[in-house]
Amino acid sequence: MTALDQIQQNIQELPEEAQQLILDFVSFLKQRYQPQSNKPHQPISFADQPFVGMWSDVPEMQDSAAWVRQTRQQQFS
Repeated sequence: MTALDQIQQNIQELPEEAQQLILDFVSFLKQRYQPQSNKPHQPISFADQPFVGMWSDVPEMQDSAAWVRQTRQQQFS
């Protein structure tokens, strides 16, 4: 008797509830260890994200480096 036959026989000897648990577990394992698709990942284009440029109309951001410098001086002086 092969190992697979032994496993099948052991499963058949279990109550239906236990057999269902085994089926659920096997489905979980198949999903978890499913090979990744060969589809290449598309890099994220930050320019297309809605948060880019959200402060562009704030006058203080016209010279953002000066704004950061001033904010740091106010916080740490």
